[in-house]
Amino acid sequence: MSTQRWDKVELAASYTLLTILATELLTRLGLVSMFEIPMADLVLSIIATVLVLGAFWFARHSRKLRFAVIAFASATQLVPMVIRQPVLLLPLIGAAVPVGIMLWAMIALSKKGQGRAHS
Repeated sequence: MSTQRWDKVELAASYTLLTILATELLTRLGLVSMFEIPMADLVLSIIATVLVLGAFWFARHSRKLRFAVIAFASATQLVPMVIRQPVLLLPLIGAAVPVGIMLWAMIALSKKGQGRAHS
């Protein structure tokens, strides 16, 4: 019974992250006419947007796919930015602590109850 509760927490957290990523990606693509975006960033953002929006359907039953889409979409936004402006790595390292804690918690929740017999 408690495994189902943890599954729901992980599912809600995953979908919340996907929603936030979709909002950020769609906003960035919506502002492309106002702010110039390098072609590589534009292509990566479009691919990430399609994957994030599609993940609501194709990853609805797979934690691994949801986590992979979240990781890919996040990387497509962060890596090019840090390559162009390495000084941005410092605040990202500071932000990595709470993000790391959240990811650890999501992974722990996704594995909770696996490998044990259900009573």
